Amino acid sequence: MEPNHENIHWKIHGRRAVYANKWVNLELVDVEPPDGSRFEHHVVKLDHVAIAFLLNERNEVLTLWRYRFAVNKWGYELIGGLVEKNENPAQTAAREAVEETGWRPIGPPEHVMSFQPLPGMVDAPVDVYMWTAAEKIGEPIDAEEAARIEWIPVDRMLELIKNGEVLGSGAIIPLLYYLATRNIRA
Repeated sequence: MEPNHENIHWKIHGRRAVYANKWVNLELVDVEPPDGSRFEHHVVKLDHVAIAFLLNERNEVLTLWRYRFAVNKWGYELIGGLVEKNENPAQTAAREAVEETGWRPIGPPEHVMSFQPLPGMVDAPVDVYMWTAAEKIGEPIDAEEAARIEWIPVDRMLELIKNGEVLGSGAIIPLLYYLATRNIRA
């Protein structure tokens, strides 16, 4: 029997901005959970991100090796960036691939998934698109994006994730999903 979701729905009575700029917004949201209590809850709002998951004919995935100062770590990431005005997420993923790596995806993408990495307190929509072909058309536009650009065998990614060498949910979630479903998808 399907549960009645109306009985567990939180009511939102209002929200107010605490901090806002072009990168991050922090709100206090006046909420009422099902128990009838009422309080303000912090919510961080981030812009919509699109991720490009590029695979080649050797079943290798295109990655960026980069440093992230917020966590003081080097690691592998997939390609991605903020969805700009007048751009759909698939266009963003393709544009970011060219800008960050010099590789242009070929053909229509497959929308792999949409997810929210930390939905308890953070609203940060992510869409992932996969291409199985790409062509090298030049050098990256922004040299600050990555220390190196590398095609890595997909079969090696689980070990890299386990060892903490893959950074962020934008890379980990799509890679694990692909690894878990690739035999089903074939």
